[in-house]
Amino acid sequence: FVSYQVEILDWETKKQLCFLDKVEPNATIREIRLMFHKLYPRWYPARQAIKLHPKGKSLRDEEILQHLPVGTTATLYFKDLGPQIGWTTVFLIEYTGPLFIYFLFYFRMTFVYGLDERFTSSPHPVVNLACICHSFHYIKRLIETVFVHRFSHGTMPLRKIVKNCLYYWGFAAWLAYYINHPLYTPPSYGKKQINFAVIMFLLCEAGNFSIHVALSDLRRNGSKTRKIPYPTKNPFTWLFFFVSCPNYTYEVGTWISFTIMTQCVPVGLFTLLCFIQMTVWAKDKHCTYQREFKDYPSHRMPIIPFLL
Repeated sequence: FVSYQVEILDWETKKQLCFLDKVEPNATIREIRLMFHKLYPRWYPARQAIKLHPKGKSLRDEEILQHLPVGTTATLYFKDLGPQIGWTTVFLIEYTGPLFIYFLFYFRMTFVYGLDERFTSSPHPVVNLACICHSFHYIKRLIETVFVHRFSHGTMPLRKIVKNCLYYWGFAAWLAYYINHPLYTPPSYGKKQINFAVIMFLLCEAGNFSIHVALSDLRRNGSKTRKIPYPTKNPFTWLFFFVSCPNYTYEVGTWISFTIMTQCVPVGLFTLLCFIQMTVWAKDKHCTYQREFKDYPSHRMPIIPFLL
């Protein structure tokens, strides 16, 4: 076989960082990352972005050298992604925070509201119910992180976790402050509104969990091969008939129901931002499916059936 020569340049300065000689044609980008790591131990594989062009997309680990649009002397570009942290750790940190922050407000800590003993509990049952639902949501997320999720990308930049935690933790504190405030007023339509919201909440949580399990089953035995998700015998997965990312659809439904349950403006704002962000993610994933699979169902929408 004809061996390849691989030159790796800095993506900004175009300075040559290394020259790999006699690289096998069927070498993967992952193997090239490992070769580069031997020469530069501080840049471990997860920290490396290897590209065909300085401002192009990072090449995937499984891509093979001889299948790339390069000659036998290939020029690749390296970008330092910075310190990385595993996705499991990221989610555990992001989701544990809101769980415990909410309790600070629910138990009416004196340093939060500055109240005497008369105001240490709420007369409204919906406040207790909201705490149970909020806790259930994040406990479910933690369980899924440990036992269900299979991540296609092993890490994320460490700097991003600060932004993510500010978002999740900050909103948890804001909405918890108002829901557990001594002056909080319950929903306008009373028990009917609350009961409707609780049923909707539980259905969406069950649906979200079912989709995560179905997506996890597509990647058994550690496979990273992307497949088209299809509905299973579980009725909650039938939303796959209509949308590419029903997990996001159910997630938004969960927060809409929590908004209805609490009738609280900060919860509504959080729900709106969740919907915007998840729509962006859903559209990206939908486009990826369409690009990678020629037989991808044409009637599916990214997140909302028949609309969006």
